[in-house]
Order: sequence, then C-alpha cells, then structure tokens
Amino acid sequence: MSVTEIVINKNYLDISPKEFGYEACLPSHYFGPTVREYWLLHYVVSGKGIFEREGQVHNVGEGQIFVIPPYVDTYYQADGNDPWEYIWIGFDSESVAGTVFTEHVMTVAGAGKIFRDMKRCSEMDNGRSPFLCAKIWELISLILDGTDNPPDHIDKALNYIHAGYANGITVSSVAERLNLDRTYFSVLFKKRLGISPIKYLSDLRLEKAAELIVKHGMSPTTASLSVGYPDYCHFSRAFKKTFGKSPKEYAKRYLNDRK
Repeated sequence: MSVTEIVINKNYLDISPKEFGYEACLPSHYFGPTVREYWLLHYVVSGKGIFEREGQVHNVGEGQIFVIPPYVDTYYQADGNDPWEYIWIGFDSESVAGTVFTEHVMTVAGAGKIFRDMKRCSEMDNGRSPFLCAKIWELISLILDGTDNPPDHIDKALNYIHAGYANGITVSSVAERLNLDRTYFSVLFKKRLGISPIKYLSDLRLEKAAELIVKHGMSPTTASLSVGYPDYCHFSRAFKKTFGKSPKEYAKRYLNDRK
C-alpha cells in the first residue's frame, strides 16, 4: 500500500513541507534514476534495500534515513526477500538542510518516533503544513544535538544574552549558567568579540531601546523597562552616553526628522 499526502506550500522561512508519504514496498520495487526539485528524506521502518547516490551504493536498513538533495540523481530499490517499508518527507530549504543533512545515509536516535508521528498529518487540513514543518525542525534539532561539535561557551553566551537581555540577565548569571568563573568568562568573551560582555549587553539593550522608540513609537519609559532597565535615571544616563542625547531628545529629534 502506498499513501501520499499533498502538502500546500505555505512558504515558511527556510523549511517548507512539500509532500509526505509512506509505503510498504513489494520485493525489488525500485524508483529512479531520477532527480527531485526539493529535499526528500526516507526513514526505513523495517526491511532493507539499496540506495545509490553520486556513484555510491549504500545498503540501507531499519532505523536509517537515506537523503535525497535537490537535483541530485538517485536510485533506490527494495530488497528481493526483505523489502523495506519507509516513511518519507519532502520539503524545500534554502540553507539549513544543506548544513544538517550532509550524509548520504544517516542514523539518528529518536528519528523513528518523529517520522511515525508525521503520519498524524493525514488527520489534518489547515494544520498539516505547520505540523510537518515542526517535525522536520524536531528532526534537525536531534541531529544538531548529536553532533561532535557542540556550540562553544561564547556561542551559548550570545544565545543567553539575546534571549534574556530584557529580563534582567547579568554577566554573572550568564557565566554561572555556563559553569564558568565570571572573570575567566569575560576574558574568553573579549578575546572572541573584542568587547567585554558587560559592554556588549549594555550596547544591545540601548540599541533595542532606541529601536523601540524610533521604529515602534514606544515612550522612553516603556523602552527602558522593555530592555531590562528598571531604573529610568540609570537608563537615561547610559542612553545619553551612547547616543549623545537623552531618550526624550532622541525621540523628539526623530519625530522632527520625519516631518
């Protein structure tokens, strides 16, 4: 039995599902040689077969994923005695897929559950595309989490800072989350970015505040609170030191420039 679910392309950023399906193949059933216009992943639920890509032939079995990139000639065939059953997902991706699905055949712990969950899309109408999009991102997260090159301390620190600058995050709390001494963390940060973490955090907050004032029409007081400055006087002094004008003068000048 072969079932294909049509997916309306919603043009989600970078990952846009195109099709989904599953099939219990007959012995020696084959497909190709052919090329696709989009990414296509097949997860083998059971059985086995061969997958040929770019002149390389791979024996693929239960629990493995074979990867078909756009415009790459491929051929695949079910085993004659133990034909595979697989689930597939096709999607467009401008950048992220090429950095994640780098192998011809992949084994990803936990992938089976994700692909089986995808079958639920057959019960959906309007929610089908975002549901499959979420499952693809979930698969990507498993692959990235299992790489041998995890983000370094400064990459993690930047994530923490950009996610928490509005919530009173401090350099000490970032260092603590990274299990690093504050002084050692500051040295690493400055060596990588050429600026201290406290200066980076302050500049980020003030730039975000200026953006709230001039682009979104927020009052200086609201902007101050929104970027993690509960003390308006402290915010105003820091703002003027950076931009050469108080928040109110800055807002007034922007409004005049727009007239």
